[in-house]
Amino acid sequence: MEETPRPDGPPPFDSPFEAEDTKQRVYSAVLHAREPMTAAEIAERAECSDESARTHLSFYTDLGIVIRHNGRPVRYERNDDYFEWRRVNELVRTHTVDELQVRVTELTNTIEAYRREYDGDSPAAVTVLEFDPEQIDDVYGDLSDWATALEERRLHERARQKAASSTAPSHS
Repeated sequence: MEETPRPDGPPPFDSPFEAEDTKQRVYSAVLHAREPMTAAEIAERAECSDESARTHLSFYTDLGIVIRHNGRPVRYERNDDYFEWRRVNELVRTHTVDELQVRVTELTNTIEAYRREYDGDSPAAVTVLEFDPEQIDDVYGDLSDWATALEERRLHERARQKAASSTAPSHS
């Protein structure tokens, strides 16, 4: 059954890239890839020619957004370090050192509460099958939130350190 787009809603599921240009579709295909892909695989996902995909992948590689793995065939993947760097810089730009420290403290308290509740050091240490079947969905939700809190704390602390070092007086 063909979906008809609503003027105020998302594009139909079968054509998610319809309104985007080729460069955006290639970018999106790389971002959503779970493993390195060939230019042809990315082109298929981005609904463009292999040559267009290669052109845009080269551009994104030059910017550091994409990592190119030489070989036969050449494969491409998103550069997670780039996106982490971008997130940290965004936090530095939009928050003060004090705000970042408060957030690190809040996240630390959340993490410690999960550690106490689940008697473990990390979400990976929790054996979900030890819980009643009725609780499993809630436990999975908590583990996901716990993992997110760990990652957010790490990023906020990196941002705090960066912001603090850029505002510290120099000793010349």
